[in-house]
Amino acid sequence: MAVSIAVDEPGTLLEGPHWDDRSGTLLYVDSIGHHVHRWDPVTKHKDTYDIGCMVGSVVPRESGGAVVAAGTKFSFLDFETRQLTDVATVDQHKPTNRLNDGKCDAAGRFWAGTMGEPNPVTMVERKVASLYCLHTDRTVTKAFNEVDISNGLAWTSDNSIMYYIDSLQYSVDAFDFDLCTGMLCNRRQVMTFNPQVDGVPDGMCIDTDGKLWIAMFNGGQVLQVDPNTGTQLRSIRVPAPQTSSCCFGGPNLDVMYVTSARIGYSAEVIQQNPQSGCLFQVTGLGARGTPGLCYNG
Repeated sequence: MAVSIAVDEPGTLLEGPHWDDRSGTLLYVDSIGHHVHRWDPVTKHKDTYDIGCMVGSVVPRESGGAVVAAGTKFSFLDFETRQLTDVATVDQHKPTNRLNDGKCDAAGRFWAGTMGEPNPVTMVERKVASLYCLHTDRTVTKAFNEVDISNGLAWTSDNSIMYYIDSLQYSVDAFDFDLCTGMLCNRRQVMTFNPQVDGVPDGMCIDTDGKLWIAMFNGGQVLQVDPNTGTQLRSIRVPAPQTSSCCFGGPNLDVMYVTSARIGYSAEVIQQNPQSGCLFQVTGLGARGTPGLCYNG
């Protein structure tokens, strides 16, 4: 196994990597930099799109371009014209909230949740965020509220279970999932973490064996866990303490891409952790991921 820098251009808060197997490119965002990036690992070319506000996640659209969760809006991004078209607004009662991590299910819906306003005492304003679903007809429904920081999402290969992370709960929850309707039920906790030891659970992905890979913010690692037993299987150390998210990519879906951040870092801390904020790649894991899915609206 080897961990190396894929893109040596540090951002402030890189997040939400998504492998687009149709174009062979990796989509990811710099939330604080207000950017969507689209990187080709073969040519090393990177396109950058200015979103104009804090951006949480991006996924490709079946019809071309991408859907972006940024600020409190879902918007369509046209890669050719670089134009954004707003589709829907969420958390209108709480304009200081912002959309965060998001992914598509196998029916082509885009799920993304919000997070509260930053707070120096509790990290963010607590229990004011929600998880939303942008349906293929472009309507939005709220799955549930009282969320702190909505983060990682993943589905089992048979689409019967959705895994979910609300970061400040320091756990992974599972829901029974109805692919036809998008309904969730029977929420239960399947994995817990010690934030002082492991870090804070952030973005995640799932492999073909049903194991979860979770980026641990302030832990400098990606953990592979078994949600069926609640056990940690192995740790992939990353030379960036603020490890933020991960996904499988590459032609064989056997390369893991890991995003990181350097939020609040002084010049001295950056000197001590110069690779913080970079995009990393991990090869030789002996695991393969499931393909990233497109929004079908």
